[in-house]
Amino acid sequence: MPLHGGRVPAWLSGRMARLGRVLVEAIVLHYGKKEFLKRLSHPFWFQSLGCVMGMDWHSSGITTSVLGALKRGLAPLETELGIHVCGGRGKHSRRTPAELQALADRVGLDAEAYIRTSRLVAKVDNAAVQDGFELYLHSFVVTDEGDWVIVQQGMNPARRQARRYHWLSEGLTSFVDEPHSAIEGQPGPPIVNLTDRRAGLSRDAQIELVLEGPDRVVAELSQLRMPRENQFVLPHLQMPSHHPVTSQDVVLRRLHGTLAAARERGPKDFAELLLTPGLGARTVLALATVAEVLHGAPCRFSDPARFSIAHGGKDGHPFPVPLRVYDQTLQVMRAAVNQAQLGRDEKLAAIRRLDEEARRLEQTTSGPTWDEFESAERREPQFSRKLADY
Repeated sequence: MPLHGGRVPAWLSGRMARLGRVLVEAIVLHYGKKEFLKRLSHPFWFQSLGCVMGMDWHSSGITTSVLGALKRGLAPLETELGIHVCGGRGKHSRRTPAELQALADRVGLDAEAYIRTSRLVAKVDNAAVQDGFELYLHSFVVTDEGDWVIVQQGMNPARRQARRYHWLSEGLTSFVDEPHSAIEGQPGPPIVNLTDRRAGLSRDAQIELVLEGPDRVVAELSQLRMPRENQFVLPHLQMPSHHPVTSQDVVLRRLHGTLAAARERGPKDFAELLLTPGLGARTVLALATVAEVLHGAPCRFSDPARFSIAHGGKDGHPFPVPLRVYDQTLQVMRAAVNQAQLGRDEKLAAIRRLDEEARRLEQTTSGPTWDEFESAERREPQFSRKLADY
């Protein structure tokens, strides 16, 4: 991801924390805490979450801002939800052991084990995966039951790029043998990846060399040859350096499905169930995008730029954040989650049907090109203010 400077403005950071909180509550209500951790460990979903929150669709700042928003937003509910966000960027990452110790004392976890995990994961991504990216962010999300996800990000100032590393406790059998749920970044120079399963012999040989002393190491280095091996090509999310969202960054049939679902399901569900004063078609579109973040399958997040249609981006790409729409989305989601917690899930069910309808309609519907859609959004009165006004 391209490195972006600057800070999230106050008018957006507060909204991101509130939207992050209500989305997590909805996911936990529907699917449970383990599913939320799984989603955080999926880089495509993570990037899409940042886009629907109003961050720049392709920048490295999504990682910091999403994790920061979740930490602030979930803090008042961590005892109730049983989900805790530790660490963060820079100096906050160095506080992770102390935060884990305090958390363990409160909920009865093994502090020493989790602190060791935190330090080991950081060492693996800094030393065992030598890719030219130095870690500057370490976030540890853990539940009362002891399940966890770790998201880290490294920076390469020379390339002006960042790379994100995702870890998930579920299914983890080794910290050094293909432990990651994902590593997300653009291809670049050769990487020394000692966590690759094919590097098992190399890891064993390193231990043997260390035990045999320096003379053996020098002798082996003099004969070293780097073999060229084919690398497995896995699905990857490549964030381009250009700021505008282009048609190449969006899967149009999915966009058309979302637009059609908002048009067709919106009047049926929201007039009858949500009855939110002032709720308009534009907010229904934002909610349809949020619904996919809540319910969509992993394969549907390969074009995270599409999720920026919900609330734009803080730097104006694909358009400035429509604050009225953002606030109405928050209002509807908050009301839906509150009622579901009381046993009345009609509103959350209505939001889920938006996602179901979008997936059904995208196979048959048509709609505007991306350029036509973006131009229409920018012509709306809610975007008439200059970007500087935000």
